[in-house]
Parts: sequence; C-alpha cells; structure tokens
Amino acid sequence: MEAENSMVKKLRKKFVLTAMLSLLVILAIMIFVINIVNVNRLISDADNLLNMLTLNDGEFPMPFGPESKGRGRGPRGPIENDPSAFFALDKLNDNRSREMPYQSRYFYVKFNADGKVYMADTSHVASVDDDTAISYGNAVYSDKNHKGFHHSYRYQQLLDTDGNSIIVFTDLSTSILSAYTLLYQSLLIGLFALVAMFILVYLFSGRAVAPVVESLDKQKRFITDAGHELKTPLAVISANVDVLELESGKSEWTGSIRNQIKRMNSLVKNMLTLSRMDEEVMHVVYSDFDMSKAVEETARSFEPVAESEGKDYQINIEEDIHITGDKNAITQLTSLLLDNAIKYSSEKGNIHLMLSRDKNVVLEVSNSCSNIPEGNLDKLFDRFYRADSSRSRESGGFGIGLSVARAIAISHGGDIQALRDGDELIRFVVTLPRHLPKSMMARISK
Repeated sequence: MEAENSMVKKLRKKFVLTAMLSLLVILAIMIFVINIVNVNRLISDADNLLNMLTLNDGEFPMPFGPESKGRGRGPRGPIENDPSAFFALDKLNDNRSREMPYQSRYFYVKFNADGKVYMADTSHVASVDDDTAISYGNAVYSDKNHKGFHHSYRYQQLLDTDGNSIIVFTDLSTSILSAYTLLYQSLLIGLFALVAMFILVYLFSGRAVAPVVESLDKQKRFITDAGHELKTPLAVISANVDVLELESGKSEWTGSIRNQIKRMNSLVKNMLTLSRMDEEVMHVVYSDFDMSKAVEETARSFEPVAESEGKDYQINIEEDIHITGDKNAITQLTSLLLDNAIKYSSEKGNIHLMLSRDKNVVLEVSNSCSNIPEGNLDKLFDRFYRADSSRSRESGGFGIGLSVARAIAISHGGDIQALRDGDELIRFVVTLPRHLPKSMMARISK
C-alpha cells in the first residue's frame, strides 16, 4: 500500500507540474500580449492626437473645437431618446470626438528658423508652466527627433516650409497610470488563476492518473507473476538436462539448452529486480562495506571472458573505498555494466573499469564501440531498448540490464549517465554517495 501511494504521489506530482507549467506559459503569453497591445494603442492614440495638433498649428480643427459645442455631426433625432443608443458604436465615437478637446492635456512650443522659441502655449495643461514648456521644447528640439517621449509626455515635431517648427507635447500620465493598473490587475488575475488552477488540478489529479496507476500496477503484477511462474519450468528443464547428460553424456544440444536456461534465468532475475524496485519492496540490507573489494572481485571474474574474445581489459580501482549500501546490489551493478561492455564492445576493442572517490564515489566502465547511438544516450536505460537489435540477438541481450543498473544506482541515492567520448568510445558513469541520504535512511528505518 505504501509503495502504491508513493507511485500515485509521483504521478500526481508530474501531472500537476505539467498542467501548471502549461497554464503558466498560456497566462504569461496572454498577459504579455494584452499589455503590449494596450501600450501600442496608447501610443497610437497619442500619435494620432499629436498629428492632428501639429498639422493644425497646435489647435483642434473646427469639428472638434469648442465652437462646435452644442452642434452635432448630423441631425439629432430619435437616437438621443433611445437609451440603448448611448452604447452604439457610432454614438460612442461621436461623443469621444466631441470630448477630445476637453479631455486632452497638451502644450506646444514654436521655434523660428534660427531655433529660437517665439511662442509657448500651456493653456491646455495645468502641470506645466511656460518656462517648463520652453525647457522641454529646447531639450527636444536639440535632439532633432521627429517624435518620442520626454518624461511622461509624448511629443511630435513638425517643420514647415519657412524653417519654423512646432513641437506639441501631450500628457500621458493618466494613460501610463492606467497601463500600470492594467499590468498589476492582469498579474493579480493571473496569480489568482494559477492558485485556483493548482487547487482544482490537485483535487482532480487523483482521478486523472487513476487509469495510469491501475495499468502500471497490472504490468508490475504481470512481470512479478510471470517471473515467479518461469522459475519452475526452468528448474525442471535444467534438471531434465542433467538427467539426459547422465544417461547420454554431454552434447551440443544439451549445451545449447543450458545456455538458453542461463539466459532465461538472467532475464527473470532482472525482471524481478526491476519489479521489486518499482514497488519499493526490495528486501535489501544496507550496511557499510568495502566497495573496492566487492568491485574488484566482480571485475576479476570477467577477465577470462575478455581475454577469450581478445579484448584489452583494464582495471583501475582505488583501494579502501567504503560506502553504505547493499553489497549484493553493487556487485550486480558492476556485473551488469561489465557484461554490457563485453557484449557491445568492438572486435578486439578496449574495456576499462575505474573506481575512484572524491566528494562521491565514482564507478566508471568504458568500452570502444563502433556503433554508438545518435542523440541522447539516456534512452539506453529505457527498458527493453536495444540500439542494434541484430547484434543484441547475437550477444543474447534483452535490453533490460542497463535499466536494472539505473534502478540500483537510484536505490542507493546515486545516478548513472551514458557519455559519448569521441566517435568510438562510450562511458557509463555511476555516481554514488558515501552514505545514504537522510530521506532514504528515514524510509528504511520505518
């Protein structure tokens, strides 16, 4: 039950994390687009206003001016008596045009051909006097920019045919404050949406991952049951081969049967190891042991196999390296890596095992290989993955050994990596802590 709960927690965590990251990306894009569009609209409206004022010598044209007050842009009629008309687009645009001269806050400065100010009008703005307007105008005039920002003012400059020029400034403080308000509000709404989404996703994630959990649980039960069921027929076949050899002597056929039994036993053992590690119910005994001796004993047992195949086999082990872990599991890890190196190393190739310590303990097995898979080598640790199927059949590989090696490394709080060193050398590097992490120690002590 504890293992099942742990698996459900891991799946729920991944599901919630994926959903939240997706929502975060969507919200970030939406907030960015909304605020960028708002700022662009703000600048565009200001530029339209400035363009109108500069072309009309700093004043609004007749249809917009104060003298148009009380006059419509068309015949007045039933539209003013209809309440819904106040929300009609034409009516809204008409009202906006009429109110523009009274809502716009602007001032302008005029220069002669010599660049001297001869007029400044600040009658349409309260926060700027004539002296300030002239200083702003001089600062902008000397920059020779056609349009831009000066403090919280948007300006535009127009040069006439006589060499005189007018610079009109419009106050955007209210619009900028509105833009900031929209930004803050959109960020707050986005944050609220993230929190609400997190709560909802977390509450419903259990149901979402339930089918996956059930499917994985069935797979694990099948692997475990199949592994146990295969043990009996393999034992019977092995016993029958013994009887045949006693009666008729050893032959090519009985030797072939024994080889296949050995392969099947190795497969069953690895399948059960993976299943137990997935279910976190492995009956392992963690203790302090001499890893140097354990690795060396295993490595020496592979020397005859490497020599028989004409491969250069080197062992470099630092002495007296102790770790807290399961000795049998570390021995199996070393055996799996060396077996993989011998099977898939190139003909007359090199195999090198190295054990060293620094901050952590590092076990490295490297071998020459003429057919290193392209791309990310992490896929080598996927279950039943085989880079070269034809060669795997010849060597007797099932594509499960490296998966077991990774499971053993993780069960000891470590990690394993496959690294490409050049075009014809692959290295498997296992990094293990000298002592088990506190989280693992707490789980073991329960």
